[in-house]
Amino acid sequence: MEAERRSGAVRWGGGAATSKAAWRGAKGRRPGLARRSGPAARGDALEGVAACRGGGRGRHGARCQRLGVACWGAHRIPPQSPHRIAGRPRPPAPAPAAQPPPPSASASDDIIVINREPTAEAVTALTAGFPADSLTDEEIEAGVVSDVGGIEQVNYILIRNHILTRWRETFNSWLAKEPFQPLIPPHCDHLLTAAYSFLVSHGYINFGVAPAIKERIPKEPTRPTTVVVVGAGLAGLAAARQLLAFGFKVILLEGRKRCGGRVYTKKMEGSGRSAAADLGGSVLTGTLGNPLGIVAKQLGLPMHKIRDKCPLYRPDGSPVDPEVDKKVEITFNKLLDNASNLRASMGEVAADVSLGAALETLREADGSVSMQEEMNLFNWHLANLEYANAGFLSRLSLAYWDQDDPYDMGGDHCFLPGGNGRLVQALAENVPIIYERTVHTIRYGGDGVQVVVNGGHVYEGDMVLCTAPLGVLKNGGIKFVPELPQRKLDSIKRLGFGLLNKVSMLFPHVFWSTDLDTFGHLVEDPKRRGEFFLFYSYATVAGGPLLMALVAGEAAHNFETTPPTDAVSSVLQILKGIYEPQGIEVPDPLQSVCTRWGTDSFSLGSYSHVAVGASGDDYDILAESVGDGRLFFAGEATTRRYPATMHGAFISGLREAGNITLHANARATKTKVDKSPSSNSQMCAAILMDLFRQPDLEFGSFSVIFGGKASDPKSPAILKVELGGPRKKSAIEGVKAEQHHSNKLLFQQLQSHFNQQQQLYVYTLLSRQQAMELREVRGGDEMRLHYLCEKMGVKLVGRKGLGPGADAVIASIKAERD
Repeated sequence: MEAERRSGAVRWGGGAATSKAAWRGAKGRRPGLARRSGPAARGDALEGVAACRGGGRGRHGARCQRLGVACWGAHRIPPQSPHRIAGRPRPPAPAPAAQPPPPSASASDDIIVINREPTAEAVTALTAGFPADSLTDEEIEAGVVSDVGGIEQVNYILIRNHILTRWRETFNSWLAKEPFQPLIPPHCDHLLTAAYSFLVSHGYINFGVAPAIKERIPKEPTRPTTVVVVGAGLAGLAAARQLLAFGFKVILLEGRKRCGGRVYTKKMEGSGRSAAADLGGSVLTGTLGNPLGIVAKQLGLPMHKIRDKCPLYRPDGSPVDPEVDKKVEITFNKLLDNASNLRASMGEVAADVSLGAALETLREADGSVSMQEEMNLFNWHLANLEYANAGFLSRLSLAYWDQDDPYDMGGDHCFLPGGNGRLVQALAENVPIIYERTVHTIRYGGDGVQVVVNGGHVYEGDMVLCTAPLGVLKNGGIKFVPELPQRKLDSIKRLGFGLLNKVSMLFPHVFWSTDLDTFGHLVEDPKRRGEFFLFYSYATVAGGPLLMALVAGEAAHNFETTPPTDAVSSVLQILKGIYEPQGIEVPDPLQSVCTRWGTDSFSLGSYSHVAVGASGDDYDILAESVGDGRLFFAGEATTRRYPATMHGAFISGLREAGNITLHANARATKTKVDKSPSSNSQMCAAILMDLFRQPDLEFGSFSVIFGGKASDPKSPAILKVELGGPRKKSAIEGVKAEQHHSNKLLFQQLQSHFNQQQQLYVYTLLSRQQAMELREVRGGDEMRLHYLCEKMGVKLVGRKGLGPGADAVIASIKAERD
């Protein structure tokens, strides 16, 4: 029941993968890419994993440190400024170096120069998932700088980006910290230590299967901590390897007889022919930043770029009229754009509306698609969209279906010759996997964890990482004792988990064109629009004449109960309708395989999507650890930025290895790690959003809500600052910007280019008197920000950084207004 998700068409399908945004961006026709712009969306990439959305902002949302960036052109923020944010303890690298004290103000008031190509290195950081000009939420939590938003942050980012770039160039070697020391001024050595430790401990560098990396894994555990990992898919394998490298004892339990999970390469054979068929995830998407692309390079494996050419054929097998094809594709992309505009105008109401309902309403209003052939083509695009998201359009959230699109890693979408199983096998090497152990209960508490498998055997450890697919969690396949927090149960219920199936056929010879990797087929029945709608040619990469037909949407569910012989006969009829009129005989396949991912008890579906009523926050909630650092979660459905992708699953495993290390270190030193927001905090966040719809005071990008009595100048107030939108450049700002190092302008330009459409919000608590005083500051938002941070000594944070004190104020203001 092999699942495929982002390989070809974009998601699980099996071929070319593109992101959901692809449809809205490049708008090329890439199978499966219904979301991004291009052939295949992420679906295939993980093919068995999940697709991505777009518009997300990262694990926790607002990046408050952008405030400092916005101020660079106007003035220098001295280190140790009042709006310092105390970071949480940083999980050290396996052998962390001691961090010297922060530099003095005079020493750190200049931007360092590491090389003359900071732009290229900033782009490298972007493809790796880092903002070009600011910190991630994880970096802030790790306390990588003492002064968020200041010159220290600028220098840290330059160092971080440089290390990332060097790693991309030297991925076959262990990247040590020492070679960078001659390039970094002594007063920034603590930033080098912080950046290097963060990147190592969080799995951004020094990962993979290169000999120089593998030899660093200790032969025996160096820590007294045992971690039980549930599931040997990409997330479990990535986490297990990283934990072994960090010195943990690891027990990896897998229910199947094989590793890889929803990434499954099957060897097909017959009459002397053979081929490697990716029945699950099949496409490596965005190879510029994709960490699995680095693993492939470490193995010396070539990657085949999926070509954009994708001809379409009518139900009778004749080619679609190119002009009609072009017209409908333009209309479809226009309607997707209109849907984006519609959700913007609808506000929060869009969260309760499906993408399918919006597109159908817009299509009917547009009226340009009316003829039968046009409707068949339009339905093909809808099927491709359902493929990219592994879900019915009627269940996809209009508001958030593409929330992950901004995190596209850039680069080509590729097939891996010989199949992605080659990556799986390399990652599984020397990892202690115990097969055919189906986990049915996970107990966790202050004394450790117990994992109960079929037959009643119990595996004990200090911590457990669950990488079970969302479908298994939805079905209650694993019992947690105590029960999971309600917020996590609600997110499991809200998120969607869809289906994509495939028919893989090995033929005696290649009878189809070899100058393309995909072609499509239309149907007249809208309910069957996803039935064998897309074909992937693997002849150039599988080692033999292999062809795959994808089944998406409603058809994928019906396919689960279709006899394999009937499915193969239907596919052959389609192929004969296309090729026999051209005088080409279609032979019977030597071997055929039909997947059934929906009824596979170890997956119960293919990959995740944001369903109506859900949002990107649900991915974050699913990723939260519970039980005071005893129970952790990884997998494609736990990453807001890269859901439904193979690399998303892989990255989530590296992420949780870092989190487990953080908690293990904290437990050893008897310190507290609190990374999970409370349910009360989530409720207050919703109330705060409602309150700011009608603020008591607005000026520029600032808005304020007041509590307490109007006559009391010391009564509490909450200030919200909107960042990230287009900013008007004042004359003073322009003059001062020219006086600063060009790196400042570089970062501002990158911020403008990559974040034009993103609205970011930061908050703070202050008094009514301070709010009124701030309103009177002249010189625009930049001067107000300077006054707020420098004169008032106020710290601006994301919503989650306001803390319980603000929650009390929010509740009080809400009560007063009610």
